[in-house]
Amino acid sequence: MSKKGNNAANILAGLLAGAAAGVILGMLYAPEEGKETRKKIKNKANDLKDQALDQYGKASEKAKEKYQEVSEKVKDQYGNISSTFKETANNVKHTVKEGYDKYKDQAVAKATDVVKDVETELDGMR
Repeated sequence: MSKKGNNAANILAGLLAGAAAGVILGMLYAPEEGKETRKKIKNKANDLKDQALDQYGKASEKAKEKYQEVSEKVKDQYGNISSTFKETANNVKHTVKEGYDKYKDQAVAKATDVVKDVETELDGMR
């Protein structure tokens, strides 16, 4: 996760923890019966838990969306690079084959000329 996302999560966690501590301390010092105070603390804790789960769900959904977005970009780039590489490899193959064919023909022609020259020299020596 990026620093920005991590900082936001830390800030959110700090706010929720601070809110929970403030609510609990407020209830503990309020002039009510213990039973009523415990009930309020339990309800508030459940509310805070639900809020935290909701925020986690939102953050999780954003992370999944970002993952999908980045994944698609990577796949597209891989496809582009792969196509470019294949095209370049085919061009190199074609160029090498043309060069090979050209020089092969020249080598065969030279070899044929040499053979003819040797035969001519041998015929002249007889």
